[in-house]
Amino acid sequence: MRKENSGFFGNLKNDLPAGLVVFLVAMPLCLGIALASGAPLFSGIIAGIIGGVVVSLISGSPLGVSGPAAGLAVIVLEAIKDLGSFELFLGAVVIAGFFQIILGILKAGVIGYYFPNSVIKGMLAGIGIIIILKQIPHAFGYDKDPEGDWSFFQFDGHNTLSELGYMLDNINWGAVIISCIAMAILILWDRPFMKKISLFKVVQGALVVVAAGIVINLIYSKTGWFTLEGDELVSIPVATSFDGFIDLFASPDWSSFMDLDFSKAGAIVKTGAIIALVASLETLLCVEATDKLDPQKRVTPTNRELIAQGTGNMISGFIGGLPITQVIVRSSANIQSGGKTKAAAFFHGLLLLVSAISIPFVLNLIPYASLAAILFMVGYKLAKPSMIKEMYKKGRSEFIPFAVTVIAIVFTDLLVGISLGLVVAIFHILWKNYKMPYHFHPEDHVNGEPVKIALSEQVTFLNKVSIMKTLNDLPDGTSVEIDARKMKTAHPDVLEIIEDFRQNALTRDIKVEMLMPERKDDLESVKRFENHVVDQKMD
Repeated sequence: MRKENSGFFGNLKNDLPAGLVVFLVAMPLCLGIALASGAPLFSGIIAGIIGGVVVSLISGSPLGVSGPAAGLAVIVLEAIKDLGSFELFLGAVVIAGFFQIILGILKAGVIGYYFPNSVIKGMLAGIGIIIILKQIPHAFGYDKDPEGDWSFFQFDGHNTLSELGYMLDNINWGAVIISCIAMAILILWDRPFMKKISLFKVVQGALVVVAAGIVINLIYSKTGWFTLEGDELVSIPVATSFDGFIDLFASPDWSSFMDLDFSKAGAIVKTGAIIALVASLETLLCVEATDKLDPQKRVTPTNRELIAQGTGNMISGFIGGLPITQVIVRSSANIQSGGKTKAAAFFHGLLLLVSAISIPFVLNLIPYASLAAILFMVGYKLAKPSMIKEMYKKGRSEFIPFAVTVIAIVFTDLLVGISLGLVVAIFHILWKNYKMPYHFHPEDHVNGEPVKIALSEQVTFLNKVSIMKTLNDLPDGTSVEIDARKMKTAHPDVLEIIEDFRQNALTRDIKVEMLMPERKDDLESVKRFENHVVDQKMD
């Protein structure tokens, strides 16, 4: 594979169109997440701008895109209620950013690497399915649930599946026409013969889709054929003057700290700590997933990413923005649109800033049906049937955690789904440790032959149950050979089990022979092991 120029301006022909697509995807998500969070709508735009313009410059992630995250919406909603005002909550966002910087300095970024690939791929597929399910109502003109609400139990009181039923009773055929035309354009743009035409390499299908949606909506308005209601169009706050635009920003309320109100200040710090932990985990998981989607398979420095996210959150909190994380929907849209470097993420943030200042009235003409078509393509590429089939072929040990993660994310939310997938993956490891190859079944034993038990290089406390059961099931009067020649480390609990068995073997007429490592430095506890377990020769 040919390496792309990794310089900031080295791939603008790819990064600028990709940044435009990410901007079109991110803008309604920023507004929807702010609405779902119970925060001012413009706070979502602020977070998107900071995530693009600031975080991208500090981050080492070439393709990751940061902004307000749906996974934090419930936390933000409850925090604003508990603290009593949005301005007090902004103080918690600043403190969360400070904690994230500390986590990065302490090199906590390694946490993300402890999640197995099956869970990460399950996260991608689950999010892809959610995107498709959540966008179907928007494509049919039913927009009661805001963009960015990814949880199964929705902001509007319904759930992902029941929303489809309500949609059928509220179809707007004008939106359906726009969705169908948009999907046809995107499918056509993705055909190989279209990619050979120079013009279509520069002009992205998503831009054509948005432009077509605006034109069709204007035709509807002029002719009266169909009508798109206010909640079927993007609705960005419009400032009539520069002073009005400045008034859309806010600043934290530090009065509880100034007045030494320890109860309120403590609640703000606690909220900041919770946001820092959840936002850091979401970011690290997104980093892992984004690196897997990267065609060049570059590796993001995770500790630097935490510092970048922390810096972004401190700035976002100071000027009235929501908490920021790296987010997989925007990151995957960047990758699928041909983004090569972090210039694409920076450009998307710049577009958010410029459009919020200069052309909000144009953005408010964009139908959600057009954006739904774009997100359909993003969701499909995250949850391709070929990828699910590939995971199935890898066997149950990979497919079961993958499937549990997918199902749990679809029917709960991102963090719950990942947690359940991780639990299943860990359970499978424990089960494999229990069913060790040396597990002994008395009915399979041939009289006169010794029982051979080979210990692995690392014998942990997870092996306790299987080793104990194996030794206890040995018939009286037999011979057993415990081969520890490959063992390098052994948990003290396991050594104690073997020592107890050695002593008990004297009463059961069992002959025990130990084969020890040839090099004593291969086993930290060899001396202790030899003191407890000795060769026995019983006639």
